Amino acid sequence: MEFYEVIKTRRSIRSYKADPVPEESLRRVLEAARIAPSGSNRQLWKFYVVKNPEKRKEVAQACGGQTWIGQAPIVIVATGWKVPFSRGGYMGEMSFIMDVSIAFTQLILAARAEGLGTCWIGDFQNTEVKKALGLPGDENVVAVTPLGYPDKGGFTENTSRKPLEEIVEEV
Repeated sequence: MEFYEVIKTRRSIRSYKADPVPEESLRRVLEAARIAPSGSNRQLWKFYVVKNPEKRKEVAQACGGQTWIGQAPIVIVATGWKVPFSRGGYMGEMSFIMDVSIAFTQLILAARAEGLGTCWIGDFQNTEVKKALGLPGDENVVAVTPLGYPDKGGFTENTSRKPLEEIVEEV
């Protein structure tokens, strides 16, 4: 699929078919995250692939009780570690969030190219997701996404975005 078509038609999918995700597709999606850029190439991230139905339900509960998340055949949890340097002079040890977000963006765009749906979940309780998956105390959850084939709707261009003139200014 052509790159600009991928970014134009990526949507937040909130309903998934039970169809399994082919391992080759999953691997390509995870590879897209792996090769993402990061500050000083530290790659201070980890991606947990949750296939177990009970674990998916637990993660969904930790995401504001949004049960539809656990209905996807896979849930991916992206984590990172605090770092001893600051970006922009103000981000401090939490600047790892930027690196994980870059990798997660590449993951969701690769998923779209594979015909798979995602929905970037920001409504989660860090400690509860970590508890559900038995994650170490020094890791922090940055994002969660279900991953699977869309059940309703599809991939269409979003026309409700602001015009370029509203968000770009030459100085």
